[in-house]
Amino acid sequence: MSAPRLLVLGSGGQLGAELTRRFAAAPQFAAYSVTALSRAQLDFADVDALRQAVRHHQPQILINAAAYTAVDRAESERDRAFAVNATAPQILAEEMARLDGWLLHYSTDYVFDGSGTLPWRETDPTGPLNVYGASKLAGEQAIASTGAQHLIFRTSWVYAAEGRNFLHTMLRLGRERRALSIVSDQHGAPTTAEALAAATVDLAARLGEGFAPPSGVYHMACAGETTWHGFASAIFAAFATAQPPPVLTPIATADYPTPARRPLNSRLDGSLLASTLDLRLPHWQDAFASVAATLHARSQH
Repeated sequence: MSAPRLLVLGSGGQLGAELTRRFAAAPQFAAYSVTALSRAQLDFADVDALRQAVRHHQPQILINAAAYTAVDRAESERDRAFAVNATAPQILAEEMARLDGWLLHYSTDYVFDGSGTLPWRETDPTGPLNVYGASKLAGEQAIASTGAQHLIFRTSWVYAAEGRNFLHTMLRLGRERRALSIVSDQHGAPTTAEALAAATVDLAARLGEGFAPPSGVYHMACAGETTWHGFASAIFAAFATAQPPPVLTPIATADYPTPARRPLNSRLDGSLLASTLDLRLPHWQDAFASVAATLHARSQH
């Protein structure tokens, strides 16, 4: 009897890399055949290559951590964004439907228009403000249309100990400048790739044992909320001994124009994730403390 098969796509990104590490270390997956493919190994704009990859590996569980995430550049690269974020997930879902396997896929708070102050629930009406959000929403809808067994996780403000993200941008700018202006009217929960990967690995283990939750969209973000200014303040407080913190000035989104509009309210309600999938992500401050500890430990070596 062959080993159960699991396929991770997008292993070169911050989430995909963390997933790959955790699957390799998790004892529950010692008996699995786990394959991880990066963008360099699989072009997500190549429909035929995507189909061939899934048919070759024939996974029981496919985790798609690949995405076009250049939010501002997507405004001028609409076709590329939709190819990677909408067409590719549909192809993956079609192939997983043929295999009667599970597709786990990640989406974004940017499918919402950012109105109001309440955390968004899965049943709330969508209304993306930018091309990136529209392409991710199209991907969600395309996956659902195939009838494949699927779990789509909308998350927010993702960062990690590694990779290009807000945390490392702040640390770099803090070394270069004595003062920074940071947006303070966008609200959400910074969510670590580490927390997302831990929850995903836990869930994948249960799927492999026969757990069969309802297919659909679930909100998966760290608990609590802050602003980008609040997150930046936490970052510089945590690394104050390594570098003198810059002066942070709160500004409005309107004072920092970008090609793509950003939602002001990115809060996500995780109660469905908890009640249906029995998954709860840590508070964003606790998740950040874990990442900061990792970076501090590395700096000692």
